Amino acid sequence: MSPEDVYESIGKHVAYARNLTDDVEWSCEDGTRTDMDYMCKTVELAIKNGATTINIPDTVGYTIPSEFTTIIETLLNKVPNIDKAILSTHCHNDLGLAVANSLAGVQAGARQIECTINGLGERAGNAALEEVVMAIKTRPDLMPYETGINTTLLSKASKIVSNATGFPVQYNKAIVGKNAFAHEAGIHQDGMLKNRQTYEIMTPESVGVKQTSLIMGKHSGRHAFKDKLNSLGYPDLTDDIVGNAFAKFKVLADKKKHVYDEDIIALIDDSLIIDNKVNAISLKSLKVFAGTGEPQRAEMTLDVYGDIKQASEVGDGPVDAIFKCIKTLYPHNVNLQLYQVHAVTEGTDAQATVSVKIEEKGKTTVGQAADTDTLVASANAYINSLNKMIIKRSKTAPMEQESQKVRGI
Repeated sequence: MSPEDVYESIGKHVAYARNLTDDVEWSCEDGTRTDMDYMCKTVELAIKNGATTINIPDTVGYTIPSEFTTIIETLLNKVPNIDKAILSTHCHNDLGLAVANSLAGVQAGARQIECTINGLGERAGNAALEEVVMAIKTRPDLMPYETGINTTLLSKASKIVSNATGFPVQYNKAIVGKNAFAHEAGIHQDGMLKNRQTYEIMTPESVGVKQTSLIMGKHSGRHAFKDKLNSLGYPDLTDDIVGNAFAKFKVLADKKKHVYDEDIIALIDDSLIIDNKVNAISLKSLKVFAGTGEPQRAEMTLDVYGDIKQASEVGDGPVDAIFKCIKTLYPHNVNLQLYQVHAVTEGTDAQATVSVKIEEKGKTTVGQAADTDTLVASANAYINSLNKMIIKRSKTAPMEQESQKVRGI
């Protein structure tokens, strides 16, 4: 479209939207690479026709804070009706400046920030909500603003989003990373013992991270386990979920000398997944034969709608063999879009959390599972994603039909 066509379209479509609602946001795509005189002209038109929020996207993550400040200030100074709308930022992180640019926009006069948990988004992602919020909270001397965000839930929200998407949070991620409040260097530890503010500009508690260092082991009882769950932010779990997680904890404690907070969180998240889904398929047993000099092979037993089925398959690696077994025992045709493994804690005895994302006819599901055996976790994660897909199918085809199909009725 020509600039003239764009200008005409803005007036027409903003007015159309305003006839349907009082709250209209207009965004100028790739705003940070737009001629300022033209952008001022279009913003004025959008507001004149009813836009109540004007969003300035740095669509390709191109700008830097000083430039973005100038853009916001120019709009405030040159657009005559700018007082009738709220200015908003929408910054991408291609140069690692999304949060910095968003905050620069706020200091210049923007009053809305579009952002995402863990910085998820197109390409390198968007401005991370947790970083934006804690920067404003930590530096009220420079940004005396309120967000209304309950910051003690940031860590939990980060974990929920990470589990749902299958994308783990990097250890050194600001605010919500595992190492965000860890101090390893001797001089840092000494400073922390004398005064926490020496090396901590915010408290772990302020973002929902518990400071407790209680290490759980195989001699820990159910009461201590439940107390630990409360301290980790899981106070209202059902007895079934706690029982399921505690049974897994005892098994894990026999395998590991120490069970860390992250291990327990992984067990709880795994139990919550199991509690909230239909177990059409479940793993009964798995044996894997791997190594050099011979094909990788898996032997598996599954419970498929109450029928116990067994299969043995050879694959291009143990994980491939496992997934082939599942496809043999429960015939299906999906696209594997993601297979990801990360260790929950340190050491060779660490639990592995596996994420599997599958796609079928435009529908996608993400399955997760944790185990000290990466291959068992892989099998359960794939099965978990399949169970979720079955639930999605059931919205258009009853579960009974699915069961009959599997049994060959």
